[in-house]
Amino acid sequence: MILDITGSAKFVDAEELQEARQEAVDAMQGLINDYEQGENWLGWLSIAADIRPTIDKIEDAARRLRNDCEAVVMCGIGGSYLGAKAVIEALKPHFGKTEPEILFAGNNLAQDYIVEMSNYLKGKKFGIVCISKSGTTLETAIAFRVFRNQMEQESGEEFAARHIVCITDLEKGALHDIAVMNGYEMFEVPGNIGGRYSVLSAVGLLPIAVAGYDIRQLIAGAFDFYRPHRGVEACGEIIDYAALRNIMYRNGKKIELFVDFDPRLRYLGEWWKQLFGESEGKEGKGLFPASVSYTTDLHSLGQYVQEGERHLFETVVSVEHGKYEMEVPRTKDNLDKLNKYSWYTIGYINSVAEKGVRMAHIDGGVPNLRIAIPQINEYHLGQLIYFFELVCAVSGRMLGVNPFDQPGVEAYKANIKKLL
Repeated sequence: MILDITGSAKFVDAEELQEARQEAVDAMQGLINDYEQGENWLGWLSIAADIRPTIDKIEDAARRLRNDCEAVVMCGIGGSYLGAKAVIEALKPHFGKTEPEILFAGNNLAQDYIVEMSNYLKGKKFGIVCISKSGTTLETAIAFRVFRNQMEQESGEEFAARHIVCITDLEKGALHDIAVMNGYEMFEVPGNIGGRYSVLSAVGLLPIAVAGYDIRQLIAGAFDFYRPHRGVEACGEIIDYAALRNIMYRNGKKIELFVDFDPRLRYLGEWWKQLFGESEGKEGKGLFPASVSYTTDLHSLGQYVQEGERHLFETVVSVEHGKYEMEVPRTKDNLDKLNKYSWYTIGYINSVAEKGVRMAHIDGGVPNLRIAIPQINEYHLGQLIYFFELVCAVSGRMLGVNPFDQPGVEAYKANIKKLL
């Protein structure tokens, strides 16, 4: 993974950058110190090592669901599904289904969505993975109740007992009690890891393994990227990105755009929005995280980004090599005037488009940061996920907020319960 900050150079004063870097170093050192002292909510810092003894058990459960089920319903919301969905969507083919088919429920209260999924599953052997620390989050609890009931009616309680897996608190809570009462296999939602930092725990790893992807490589990517004992000296990219985000914010850039040039990364952007939005958006502070997929969104938001209000900057996640190569074909009529590009691959043209877009936006007053990975695979996704988690923790501390709580999320939940 490479971080290129040259696209921000004309917008940032050298002295200002040096000061912000020192702030980031201090924040990172504070994070390491707190981790070493056993501070709560920092279990994600060592999860790539801590989860290794559980990998065999996760793979065994995934194998059972893969072998016996045509589809598996993942019930969860927020950090309980976004990380897994981001990785699965990045790795699966653009067209066709995974085997078993992975369906996501419990992340909305849209009645038609639930009914149509229920109808789609009729007559199919399906499994359920329910992910909730408490088991009482409304969206997830309703979906779990609906599909658990359907599974028991259609396939029987014995099948359900073997093909419902709960990822929850291992000592207490509604989902824990349901699992114990019915004999469902359980994995832990670690008590010292918040939902949006949990993708490298069983919360993300089990769904990803059920989809058929290599969770050992995902963990290896994070493990190789950084470990707390390496100290601040190994954090160059983390320090630079956190420093520049905070400089942009202080200088009036209130929106950060996550930009991809490959639609497979769309849900990585969705996960990234939750990570930064829920971590930094409090006390009247924080960058607003948004995401776009170019070149598609250049034909809807490109005009605004180029010439609209100058209150945003871009973080481009770039993939250097695709899985396939295809050259632009030649035609006899050449009415579209593309024969002159016929010896170029489409991937090369996409990379030129990325370069041209970045140049245009920088010239138009939009600072640009670029993160490049060699290709989309489990290893490099593991690196990216861990990189963003580390940056988020450091950046939030620089902002002066707690990047591990989310008190504002409870307001809507209380209102729903009251209104019901």
